[in-house]
Amino acid sequence: MAMQNPETSIVFPHVIWGGAYQIGHFCVVAQPFNGSETVETYIGAGANIRSHSVIYAGNRIGRNFQTGHGVMIRELNQIGDNVSIGTHSIVEHHVVIGHGVRVHSNVFIPEYCVLEDECWIGPAVVMTNAVYPRSKNVKENLAGAIIEKGAKIGAGAVLLPGVRIGRNALIGSGAVVTRDVEENGVVVGNPSRLINHITDIPDYQ
Repeated sequence: MAMQNPETSIVFPHVIWGGAYQIGHFCVVAQPFNGSETVETYIGAGANIRSHSVIYAGNRIGRNFQTGHGVMIRELNQIGDNVSIGTHSIVEHHVVIGHGVRVHSNVFIPEYCVLEDECWIGPAVVMTNAVYPRSKNVKENLAGAIIEKGAKIGAGAVLLPGVRIGRNALIGSGAVVTRDVEENGVVVGNPSRLINHITDIPDYQ
């Protein structure tokens, strides 16, 4: 049976719960956006939405989802099973997050990013999607980062618009990624450069 919602939290209509869930104090679930009054929000069984988190309407979220405190998730995202979004992280709209993804605290994920299964995003990572912010037609030319399965992004890294991080790649802490990273690649620095492959690091496996 679902836990009773705290009186301090708001759950808007048209939410479908897949099973038992927990909601902390001062949360908002299915916050309406423009024209969304009847848009369904689905959240799978086992959700744990911690205090001060806001989830907009139109999201489809899998089983065992959990947030830290003060998380913002905008509308119309697809989020898989066993996903964790850390404290004070922001997920903008039209983002795809696969199964088993771990997003740590203070991460920013803008529109049209794709995080494939089992990728790992360290604290304070910033992804971007506008090559020329405030330019003419900027909204029509947004390109989010694509993080392929199993890739790991170190703390404080910055990903420029449209970069693709290859399967099982490793991005060093503080790197500024300006171009695509190959599968199993290890990159560091600003601008980032390839220094190794994880298959050549014995202790990594």
